[in-house]
Amino acid sequence: MNQRERGSWIPESLNSNNYTSVLDVFEKSCQKYQDKIAFTSFGHSISFTELDTLANAFAYYLQNNTSLQPGDRIAIQLPNILQYPVTLLGAMKAGLIVVNTNPLYTPRELEHQFNDAQVKALVVYEGVANNVQKILDKTSIEVVLTTNLADLHGLVPRLLINNVVKYVKKMIPAYSLPTAIKLRGAIMQCYGKQPNIVVKKAEDVAVLQYTGGTTGVSKGVMLTHGNLVSNMMQASEVISQAPDHWKNTVMAPLPLYHIFAFTLSLVVMEAGGQSVLIANPRDIPGFIKEMSKWKFTGFLGLNTLFVALSNNKDFADLDFSQFCLTISGGMALTHDCAEVWREKTGNIIMEGYGLTETSPIVAVNPVKDIKIGTIGFAVKESKVRIIDKDEKDVANGEPGELCIIGPQVMKGYWNHPEDTAASFTADGFLKTGDIAQQDAEGRITIVDRAKDLIIVSGFNVYPNEVEDVASSHPKVLECAAIGIKHAVSGEIVKLFVVASDASLEVSELRSYCKEHLTNYKVPKEVEFVAELPKSNVGKVLRRMLRE
Repeated sequence: MNQRERGSWIPESLNSNNYTSVLDVFEKSCQKYQDKIAFTSFGHSISFTELDTLANAFAYYLQNNTSLQPGDRIAIQLPNILQYPVTLLGAMKAGLIVVNTNPLYTPRELEHQFNDAQVKALVVYEGVANNVQKILDKTSIEVVLTTNLADLHGLVPRLLINNVVKYVKKMIPAYSLPTAIKLRGAIMQCYGKQPNIVVKKAEDVAVLQYTGGTTGVSKGVMLTHGNLVSNMMQASEVISQAPDHWKNTVMAPLPLYHIFAFTLSLVVMEAGGQSVLIANPRDIPGFIKEMSKWKFTGFLGLNTLFVALSNNKDFADLDFSQFCLTISGGMALTHDCAEVWREKTGNIIMEGYGLTETSPIVAVNPVKDIKIGTIGFAVKESKVRIIDKDEKDVANGEPGELCIIGPQVMKGYWNHPEDTAASFTADGFLKTGDIAQQDAEGRITIVDRAKDLIIVSGFNVYPNEVEDVASSHPKVLECAAIGIKHAVSGEIVKLFVVASDASLEVSELRSYCKEHLTNYKVPKEVEFVAELPKSNVGKVLRRMLRE
């Protein structure tokens, strides 16, 4: 498979509905499901028909009130609120390429992303607009639209929620963007209007998804309509093994600007399901209060979120009677976390694996054949290789770098042809940078991230293994392992621990680890901390611990 072919096809075996683009998936879903609820946020729900109408209004505004042309880039910098799917789909209807942007980005990170992608328009949550103000004149952005959390609600709840956010909780820092337009006003002035919908093909870029990638600095991953539709259908093919009601009420706490949640939200939408958007999942009491309003059926999360919920005393009181599907991604799932979640909810977590460059899903555990500690099998129409440093295949059971080829693999890095070329093997497989092993039946286990590997006296130590053991100690809430330099052994293992019981001693924890780990893997240093540094999606940032 050569570079030009990447991202240009949707396999027929996955595409019984003959989808041609993400927009095609959306439009066929709206025709099929009409009055069913598509998204809910802060107590307000919109149907598929209403979502379509709002997206049409936004597309019409972009086409008739701005100079934006098909192929131009528009950044969406929003938390999980109704405006996200509306502006995403509206931008796609207008033929624009969406640049998903983290609301928590610093001004420096924003400036890099906006300039690298040559962004011409921005939709931004007012709570972070002050950061945009600091760098706007250093970018090529021509159009800025601002919005508050409840701008698409009815009059009374809109005023109540937005005023509480702004004046009571003071979550909207002062900002000055004199040329900015209110998103609600732009949509309402064009409500009911029909845009000229721009038809896209499988090979056309749909989103630029920024990532550190397998090499170097943050780069824009070009994900095409073919990439996203293929991966959506690959995921659907696995999830379809779950009870049919899994889609009825899906809790969606992971940010939609993150590729894992982005693609899974398309899966829910295509199935006619309802996504309950959680704008701030770090507010665990608030999250649980929202969950208490629903007989939820599905849940998209990751290890740290499962741990935080399971350790809240009110979580066990929720109604789990309809709950039948939990999907985990984004970081390794520990055995202890999975077991506690099963005890609390009756649900076995279905772990998958992927990366931004693969839209993101590479492999996932089958619903009816989940094996905790593995990532299951490569999804349909994908092939994996596990290779050594010379790009030779290793034997079953031996660790090596995981590589993947399939319709979900990115077109390439935006404006980085050399980095794109360096990320692939000679025969076209994407090198993930992750160390994995595969058994005889094809089931894959991620051993660790290559760059996180700790080498103690020439022996490989994988942080995930150390963390999995340590986190099973009853007095450990969560932990993270890194390697630190050592004069004799090259490196030793250091463990950062958030204890659930203040009586936990270093000696007690090290003794526990010695029972389950060979000596060179046992943490030589243990440091107790109040919390671990995490990304906006809850991924532990080992690089910050190293620094």
